[in-house]
Amino acid sequence: MEKFTAIFERDGDYWIGYVEELPGANTQGVTLDEVRENLREAVSMVIEANREIVRREYEGKNVVREQLTVVI
Repeated sequence: MEKFTAIFERDGDYWIGYVEELPGANTQGVTLDEVRENLREAVSMVIEANREIVRREYEGKNVVREQLTVVI
């Protein structure tokens, strides 16, 4: 389980949400609950897309892949 900072902004009839630490993870919705749920999905999609890009880029190359823990 990862923790990110979600930012929510009212824009007329909608809420806009994005993740401070993850450019590209953003969404909008009518309610805050809708935006929160959409944002969780957006985060998962961006992370998985980034992983796939890196997998393809380094496919067949001699690399070391390991987990990295960061405490902020």
